[in-house]
Amino acid sequence: MALTSNDETDLLIPLFQGSAENPRFSTFLERLRRRTQADYGSLILRMGDGAHAAIVESHAGIDLRKRARESEQQGPFDLDRYLYDSLRPGRVYSIGEMIDHDPVARADRNRRMAKLGISDERVVRIAGGERYSAWLLMARARECTAADSALLSSLAPYVAIAVENLVVMDRDRLAARINAVGLERTGKGWMLLDAEARVVAADPALAEFWQTHCGAALRPGERVLGLDLAAERKLAAIAAEMAQDRTLSARPLLLRDTPHIEALLMPAENAEALAAPAILALCTLPRPHSDQSAERLAAVFDLPRREAELAMALADGHSIAEAAERMGLTLETARNYSKRLYAKLGVRGQAELVRLVYQSSAVMA
Repeated sequence: MALTSNDETDLLIPLFQGSAENPRFSTFLERLRRRTQADYGSLILRMGDGAHAAIVESHAGIDLRKRARESEQQGPFDLDRYLYDSLRPGRVYSIGEMIDHDPVARADRNRRMAKLGISDERVVRIAGGERYSAWLLMARARECTAADSALLSSLAPYVAIAVENLVVMDRDRLAARINAVGLERTGKGWMLLDAEARVVAADPALAEFWQTHCGAALRPGERVLGLDLAAERKLAAIAAEMAQDRTLSARPLLLRDTPHIEALLMPAENAEALAAPAILALCTLPRPHSDQSAERLAAVFDLPRREAELAMALADGHSIAEAAERMGLTLETARNYSKRLYAKLGVRGQAELVRLVYQSSAVMA
């Protein structure tokens, strides 16, 4: 059965919008359920192919999993997982086709499904290689029809596209979130600027820092506020130059003295996919070490807590005398700590200690 114009509006549009819903694809599944007069409609997505692969199910209509739990039995997908895995992608199956070779199993399954209020089902598998598998399922208390199978068959290619887009989008979102956390923990932020040094986009951590400590918002379409005139002019000149020549090397620029913010400016990559950016600015943000930094340093290098605290103070640029005062130690005690510290870490002075500490994961906030 070919999809009608009404199906394209009522089913395909919510299908492709469904990745933004919570639960996902809920509008599509409810409309499919009503369209087929089914009691239950479901889209099951399994990420990976191992025994512990994550399974996410969205459904419309009766909650078969809840009914299964209440009757202390398995739902259809849990019961027949090995059968679902064996289905040929794109072909619509009835349960009778899946277990027709085993009348005992078929009778047992029919009995189990009858307890759930289901007498017939149709299912089509969407294969995503080793990355994922998905199944579009409908079930009802009365028999399914050839029209139901034809509709699922027509929908299968579109469901495959929607699921593939969802998997890619979730992967990209996860990667972006991990990258953002990594930058934030290392005291970095980014913003994209166009050829006239106007903001195209900025990461949330940098935007929040800029608003709090520089007294200005990083608004798309506006210049970077909170800079002195010299920094603003240099930034505009570099943006214009890099917009013309994307082979230019990265350049450092001091954006602000107080708070001290430096940026490494470079031509933006993948510019055709963005709103005409010219440069990417990677910014270093001043930030104090967290209370856990000394604890982590002690754990990484097997140091006593007080020696780790002294190492953090010295790495922050304090002298032995300043560190001793901050920590409530005598100067002689601090010197003894530092000697033991240098010996344990195999460094010859404060400069090597600073480098070692800042290369450690312990300083990540």
